[in-house]
Amino acid sequence: MTRTLAEIRNYAALTKPRILPMVLFTGLPPMAMAAHTLEPLWALWTLVGIALAGAAANTLNCYVERDRDALMERTRERPLPAQEIEPRRALLFGLALSLLATAILLATGGPLAAGIGVASILFYVFVYTVWLKPRSIWNAVVGGASGAVAPLIADAAVDGSVGPAGWLLFAIIFFWQPPHVWAIALYRYRDYAAAGIPVPPNVIGAEATRWQMLRYTLALLPVTLAPAALGLLGAPYLAAAIVLGGWFTWHVVRVLRERTDEAARRAFRVSLLYLFALFSAMLADLFLA
Repeated sequence: MTRTLAEIRNYAALTKPRILPMVLFTGLPPMAMAAHTLEPLWALWTLVGIALAGAAANTLNCYVERDRDALMERTRERPLPAQEIEPRRALLFGLALSLLATAILLATGGPLAAGIGVASILFYVFVYTVWLKPRSIWNAVVGGASGAVAPLIADAAVDGSVGPAGWLLFAIIFFWQPPHVWAIALYRYRDYAAAGIPVPPNVIGAEATRWQMLRYTLALLPVTLAPAALGLLGAPYLAAAIVLGGWFTWHVVRVLRERTDEAARRAFRVSLLYLFALFSAMLADLFLA
């Protein structure tokens, strides 16, 4: 691999590219709800702006957490702790992405969409990464707000305001985030302890964490049914949400019953498939209507 390609790969790694497709995907339903009034090119550029805002937040998160990342097995090979990129260059890259994302969202979605994008970056970097993550076991709960903003940005871009669709999809991701993140914490608790990051298994214990996962999963279920109850989506989505909710809940229950790292890993993988399938069901319902 040439030096240029290696540098491109390292800068791309700062954006956490595995996460970005999910960010984009969760922004699609509000646009699909207004598909008959949208121009494809406009929608594409709005999604680019949303993706760049997520990439900027992730890059700045890597910059702030570079010392903690060096202490964790799963993150020590990232470009900054591995000293593949200078911290100053990573910071400038994150700031440049922030400016570009804001400019695109302002041009395509208007001031509210751009403002939500900026707020999400600031919240993720300063409230979640700098303040909450090293101090509170509830960082995944509060920090989940920053990972759930794609529907808000998309809804604001479409309508100039955030309506029920944007808020409901935001709520789905918000309630999904804790069981998703805590599943990782259950089998990576030693990693977090080495980095001095408080996570529920290391503070309130693994058993209490498993029960918290179940509580948030059960709270998530009625939220996923609300779009159908309010008439935003139809019976196909409702049926899919019920089946998928039961499937996800069963795997969280298995975490409680089996009390193994493998059960937690399985729940983590299922959580990703669950969210993808749920939003796919939204899009299928909208395009089949």
